[in-house]
Amino acid sequence: MSNAIDVEALLAQMTNALRPLVKADPDVGMIGIRTGGVWVAERLHRALGLQSGLGALNINFYRDDFTRIGMHPQVTPSDLPFGVEDRHIILVDDVLFSGRTIRAALNELFDYGRPAHVTLATLVARNGRDLPIQADVVGTQLTLTADQYIKLNGPEPLELALATRLHHPTNS
Repeated sequence: MSNAIDVEALLAQMTNALRPLVKADPDVGMIGIRTGGVWVAERLHRALGLQSGLGALNINFYRDDFTRIGMHPQVTPSDLPFGVEDRHIILVDDVLFSGRTIRAALNELFDYGRPAHVTLATLVARNGRDLPIQADVVGTQLTLTADQYIKLNGPEPLELALATRLHHPTNS
């Protein structure tokens, strides 16, 4: 696979898929998961012309694996400029892989209130789920090997980069 994934085309496809939802409920709230999910959400929010502010979740303290991956040194607070109680929420992330990021985001979101409905939109959904979480709106589906990963670089321009983890032999 090359780095020739057209992010703009994926965003346009996602915008078209979300448009009927926004038309049915103009008061829908959009929330991006830091950092890549916020970048995607900013673009979708603008393309859809949403009137409510754009929310951002920082899920670092809600992750179940932070002891293994370490905490990011720049922990910024979540920012929800609207109430979530009984509101339709579009939750946006860049890459859906194991499902653990989304689980953490839902845990944090419910600390703010109980949404009426949550629609999950993700730029890339890849194989390898640990939890039974699926996106409602997906830019593209990718099947990658266990040693491959995909990362969104940005914010301008947004680019998807495929990479392979290096395996180091263990000293026995």
